[in-house]
Amino acid sequence: MIPYTTDRLRLREVHPADAPFILALLNSPGWLKHIGDRQVRDLKAAAAYVENTLQKSYRDHGYGLYLVERQNDGQSLGICGLVKRAHLEFPDLGFAILPEYESRGYTTEAARATLHLARHHWAIPVVLGITTEVNQRSQDLLLRLGLRRLALVQLGREPAEPLLLFGGS
Repeated sequence: MIPYTTDRLRLREVHPADAPFILALLNSPGWLKHIGDRQVRDLKAAAAYVENTLQKSYRDHGYGLYLVERQNDGQSLGICGLVKRAHLEFPDLGFAILPEYESRGYTTEAARATLHLARHHWAIPVVLGITTEVNQRSQDLLLRLGLRRLALVQLGREPAEPLLLFGGS
């Protein structure tokens, strides 16, 4: 079902040709602060991230994080989709957008499209959300989307930062 379009956006799989965009996104201030440093510092590493992380998820799970681009001009804005984590029973909603495109409703629009796909295309009964305690914007978005705060969780190896877990059907 991907690519998928909304009123303003198109969600599509990320390809190796998107490596320059992925390099910029993974090194943007918001990504580094709230998601973490993936040590992607050049185009070769970005292409490897696309292949070994993003495209691997499509192959392994049938879904993943998708490139979010504007329909009217094809401008890449961010990524949004589902992430299947070993420590969670259900996938979580992931999203990130370049700072110059924040506060325009793009992330909300892409996240709503992802939730629609989760329910109607992939038949996923529950979608989770995780975020740091300091990332109020992500918390607010998850609440606007109808998810509710469930718990503070520790994912992965210690001493990783505890995360807020949100859930909804």
